[in-house]
Amino acid sequence: MADASNGLFSAYVDSCDVLQIPRLARVSGSVELPGSKSIANRALLMAALGTNPDHSCNLKRLPNSDDVVILRNILPSLGVSVKESDSGVQIQADHHRLSPSEGEFYVENAGTALRPLLAILSALKGSYLIYGNEQMNRRPIGDLARCLQSLGVEVSASEGGCPPVRITSEGWKGDRARIQGKTSSQFISAMLMAAPLTEKEFVLQLEDEPVSKPYIDLTIAMMKDFGVEVHRKNFQEFTVPGGQAYHAPDEYEIEGDASAATYFLAAGALTNQGPIQVHGLGRSSIQGDQDFVRILQEMGAEIELGEHSIEARGGPGLKALDLDMNAMPDAAMTLATLNLFAEGQSSIRNIANLRVKESERIHGLKTELERTGATVEEGVDYLRISPPSKIQPARFQTYQDHRMAMAFSLVSAGSSIEIEDPGCVRKTYPDYFLDFLKVVRK
Repeated sequence: MADASNGLFSAYVDSCDVLQIPRLARVSGSVELPGSKSIANRALLMAALGTNPDHSCNLKRLPNSDDVVILRNILPSLGVSVKESDSGVQIQADHHRLSPSEGEFYVENAGTALRPLLAILSALKGSYLIYGNEQMNRRPIGDLARCLQSLGVEVSASEGGCPPVRITSEGWKGDRARIQGKTSSQFISAMLMAAPLTEKEFVLQLEDEPVSKPYIDLTIAMMKDFGVEVHRKNFQEFTVPGGQAYHAPDEYEIEGDASAATYFLAAGALTNQGPIQVHGLGRSSIQGDQDFVRILQEMGAEIELGEHSIEARGGPGLKALDLDMNAMPDAAMTLATLNLFAEGQSSIRNIANLRVKESERIHGLKTELERTGATVEEGVDYLRISPPSKIQPARFQTYQDHRMAMAFSLVSAGSSIEIEDPGCVRKTYPDYFLDFLKVVRK
């Protein structure tokens, strides 16, 4: 398909109210993954903190998703130059330290922008307001706010501990803090990313077992790439030694999005389907969601891991599993729809934090999957899914949630479907449905 046609199709998806997808007969092909949103927004901030008027950093494969564009557009107001080049996006701070003493920042629904930005600004001196759209302003920030308050930062959030959030700071007054990790690992990542700005040793202790542990390790690995060491004692204590500063490499490549890869790999793993190959992600990935391939293997799929690619091929059938998905809750949504094609009842456990994501995902998944004829039991932190004898045609609501839209696309392997508000995939993967159509046959 020509580039102009690609653009027209993406514009169509972006504007249409309902996308119709007929039942698919065959799934095979290859996809070039967009860069990871989680890596991209961390890289943008670390590059902003690790460059100066004499040194820039070229970020390669920076995705054009809404969350990344939002943070890119904020950086100039922090004194950071952002320039497109043939090989990537050039980041260069205008000063040796982020400079604003006040400002208001609108982040729409970008949690990977709001959380670290809040912590980083709190480590500077000034007064700032950060707010989002209606969805963002329902997502709790209280655990992070209380952690910053313990360091002498004035933080005021709206009722329920949600954005908008205003901070007034003279910098962190302490060198040790405690935080809860059960709501979002992004709170922990935000504190770790901001800690080097204090120039002192900083110790962060966790009050509970954190969710999404691989994302914390992702942050630590990237901080090392940008010149800062973090010492982790299990997942209960993190020490950022003093006297460190970010130093961005001349060039940094964003690897393919492992969460986005799960949709295509799951499609390739369907009974007697595939192969589907995703490019831009391989065995050396630093993203925790790559472990989804292990689940596919346990369910009966054939997986081939390359250095920069992964291939999935379906076997004679998929087995239902009982799985703890706390480490990769985004992939739990892919798994929920894949379970419609598995033999027997499946259980997805320890996913309570899905209730405070872009939508209330546990109840949303139950409601929508039942439209296919499945029997779904919802608990406080789990789903149990019994597939229907025959998947029924369904029209899915997406709740303005990009991962709902992408996950439900898999159901088209069993029946014709309709997806409301398909343009919500702009948040992380604007061309998702274009790429999905490249690997399916009607």
